[in-house]
Amino acid sequence: MNTRRNFIKKATIVSAGISVLPNLTYGFSTNKDKLKVALIGVGLRGTNHLTNLLQREDVIITAICDVDPARIKIAEEHIKKHKNPKVKIFGKDDYDYKNLLELKEIDAVIIATPWLWHTRMAVDSMKAGKYTGLEVSAANTLEECWDLVNVHEETGSHLMILENVNYRRDVLAVLNMVKQNVFGEMIHFRCGYQHDLRFVMLNDGKSAYGKGVEFGDKGISEAAWRTQHSVLRNADVYPTHGVGPIAVMCDVNRGNRMVSLTSHATKSRGMHNYIVENGGENHPNAKVNFKMGDVITSTIETANGETIIVTHDVHLPRPYSLGFRVQGTKGLWEKDGDRIYIEGQSKKPHVWDDSKEWLEKYDHPLWKKYGEHALGAGHGGMDFFVINAFVESAKENIPPPMDAYDAAAWSAITPLSERSIENNGEPQDFPDFTRGNWIKNKPYNWMKGTF
Repeated sequence: MNTRRNFIKKATIVSAGISVLPNLTYGFSTNKDKLKVALIGVGLRGTNHLTNLLQREDVIITAICDVDPARIKIAEEHIKKHKNPKVKIFGKDDYDYKNLLELKEIDAVIIATPWLWHTRMAVDSMKAGKYTGLEVSAANTLEECWDLVNVHEETGSHLMILENVNYRRDVLAVLNMVKQNVFGEMIHFRCGYQHDLRFVMLNDGKSAYGKGVEFGDKGISEAAWRTQHSVLRNADVYPTHGVGPIAVMCDVNRGNRMVSLTSHATKSRGMHNYIVENGGENHPNAKVNFKMGDVITSTIETANGETIIVTHDVHLPRPYSLGFRVQGTKGLWEKDGDRIYIEGQSKKPHVWDDSKEWLEKYDHPLWKKYGEHALGAGHGGMDFFVINAFVESAKENIPPPMDAYDAAAWSAITPLSERSIENNGEPQDFPDFTRGNWIKNKPYNWMKGTF
């Protein structure tokens, strides 16, 4: 996953025909037995999920919802290319998704809408008894984080946060190394979301990646809604791509938990400068004051004594990186530089090894088994695995690998960072969304070769 443009190209290739990814059978063969899935939100992300679901012989798409008729049309065209029966369409207004949730012919729902709708739609979906898959981030406020947990506990309906980076090939290989104690006892982690999104958050209002400086009502795709968060909030609004994999490595909510956070933000210059350079000093958006700092840095402490540094950096020119660093008493891995050092095992003392041999040695069973099928699914193959885990968990109606408690804990970084920044870096206590059960909860078996 180098850029969003590469992702769109890959998604287009996949949707062009069934031959790119052969239909995959996972035990179901008749319409009666198939998992009946609906999608709320079929923009770029939702359409990618739709395309991957249509490749499976154990899934039937029963309904889709989107307030944009153009996106509905694109989704219908994808559906017609497959043997999936005609679906029911919703989207006459912002709340038509509630009518979709009333359908009895829906077992599971995937939500891929703008962030402000995530929690309310997930809550309504769980209340309707649907197995719910929710795109990242899952919540915007601490109240919303608690809503996800409380409704899950009240209804018994499961929620899976669809964090695809947890299934990235190098991330799963490093997780394998963590589980096999290659790094020793875990001490410190670094991660984040470092991605130049200026061309995503500002466009020409005609195409998602059209060169321009418009957003809001004059923007299109993510520029229509995502940019407003940078105008109004000074917070790490997108933490889960980095924190999700790290939380699994240090067993957050399952023998460990995040206990406190401090955050700081730089000044804001990147978005303004981009607007002036591409739209001119007299463009109306050149007068917009972006509240969000260009680089936001948060430090998290865990109950077991590890620290996690999380960086949000999307307004400045830079190559893409999630900035992973995984460090223990015996050595460490750093994604930037693709390097590993293990004391007593690396080729030379105090000299980095290229990570390639190590990652191949500890390649995860899932990638060994399904790697050929996964590569065309989007984001370098991650999307195949996250959807596979969702479908397999929903078929059995069992807790998913990344559940409501994870969705709450990982997403809580946003409001906590906002509060810390407002108070000059004042430490913020993490709520215990498990209500003490993290002490006895057992880690999910991430090393199995199924999902």
